Amino acid sequence: MIVEERIYKIKAGRLARYMQLVREEGLAIQQPILGNLIGYFQTEIGPLNHVVHLWGYRDLNDRAERRERLAADPAWQAFTVKLTENIDGLENRILVPTDFSPLR
Repeated sequence: MIVEERIYKIKAGRLARYMQLVREEGLAIQQPILGNLIGYFQTEIGPLNHVVHLWGYRDLNDRAERRERLAADPAWQAFTVKLTENIDGLENRILVPTDFSPLR
């Protein structure tokens, strides 16, 4: 298993709108395609206006195939136009669990 960590910096004053869009529209499009949502978080201490979500995949090929399907989905394409208006930056990492991690 691998975990994709996506960190979004949200524009000042736009966090509530971003969360509303994800809650009401985004997850319904993403989850059937991406599958394993491990968690969705927002920062409380440290750099503010950041959203972090974690997605689990079997391997990099599984991730690539699912991300490709999501990018090709017309509903996702229409949704991202609304969502990206609220985003100021993005970091993306692939995390590989250690052999002693409870999440593998």
